Amino acid sequence: MIYQPPVGARDLFPLDVVQKRWIEDRIQQVFHSWGYHRIITSTLERLDTLMAGGAIEQATVIQIQDSEGDTLGLRPELTASIARASVTRMAGASYPQRFYYNANVFRRAAKGTHNRQQEFYQAGIELLGADGVAADAEILLIVSACLRNLGLDQCSLILGEAGLTRSLLQPFPDHLRKQVREAIAHLDRLKLETLSLSPDLRDRALFLLDLRGQPADALQRVSSLDLDSEQRAIVNRLKGLMELLQDSFQQDATTPYGLPTITLDLSLIQTIDYYTGIVFDVIGPSGQRILGQGGRYNQLLSLYHPQGQDCPGVGFTFNIEELHQVLLTTGQLPLETPETDWLVVPTQPEAYAAAFAHAQKIRDSAHLVRVEVELSHLNDPEAVRQSAQSRRIKQIAWVDESGLSNVETIGL
Repeated sequence: MIYQPPVGARDLFPLDVVQKRWIEDRIQQVFHSWGYHRIITSTLERLDTLMAGGAIEQATVIQIQDSEGDTLGLRPELTASIARASVTRMAGASYPQRFYYNANVFRRAAKGTHNRQQEFYQAGIELLGADGVAADAEILLIVSACLRNLGLDQCSLILGEAGLTRSLLQPFPDHLRKQVREAIAHLDRLKLETLSLSPDLRDRALFLLDLRGQPADALQRVSSLDLDSEQRAIVNRLKGLMELLQDSFQQDATTPYGLPTITLDLSLIQTIDYYTGIVFDVIGPSGQRILGQGGRYNQLLSLYHPQGQDCPGVGFTFNIEELHQVLLTTGQLPLETPETDWLVVPTQPEAYAAAFAHAQKIRDSAHLVRVEVELSHLNDPEAVRQSAQSRRIKQIAWVDESGLSNVETIGL
């Protein structure tokens, strides 16, 4: 029998890990510089926590039973877990709270699919307890800073507004609203044209489907609708957000290139349904890959608060695998694992204790120096040299039983 990882999972070998860490380190540098602190939540959660009040479909959660028969699940995303931890384990903490994470998440593959990935790696942030245009701008500026730190200057943002889109769908009949929503989310014009809608509602659905483009143009078009006061307030916030982002970049003379191109798309609807404000996708240079997603969720934390108290939140996550695929084409990722600096070789079997002690002395002498001890006693020094050369080791320390060493530099 040949053992393989389960369908939807994969192993990461040393070079994969080095490249993954390269990406995560550059993202983490930005998170640190903006004052975010790492949080680690449980991989396992109670199913009702993961469902986030029905915002996440149960079918996407990989479920298990604990010893007492309770249903648990592997987290399909991090926001719900962080919201739960914040209001239950950090009660009384001052706001805003700035958290970031690097973690794996799990999502059940749909029935009938084969070899579909079920484990993913993400890096993201959650800003809790801050509402308004400035908080939304902070999140989008951090996205831009991360892309800049990764050397990705041809990305774009698709920006929507979940609350506005939801309210614009209210005139549709209850029994058709979900179908209209799904057709708009999947840009399915044919389905909208064939639904049993009145001419006015069909025109409205097609108008919403096409409500995307340059932010100023899209906002002008939506302003032409008969909006109520709350909808107009949302439109004004979007205008304020666009102005703040542009002003922030214009006043930052150190920025080598500007904000990613923003397309305002009021038909943008995320599959996770707890968003209440801005929502956005981060699109790769080719336009084919979604590198990250995020948005505002002002009602999520109240689900977990003991008294149901509201607390605003906004955040985003990067998909590490998608970033990896894009960065492979740029030539920036490391192509080799870090080389070992020293090989310590005992000159006879009795010299192993001295060799281990000498290796530790080298490790203690410098920061992050890599030292290996030759574990297979080889009587042929030339074979040792060839083995070291094949592993890109530049220096050999030959150590005898008394601890005396002879250092040899190997040419590569």
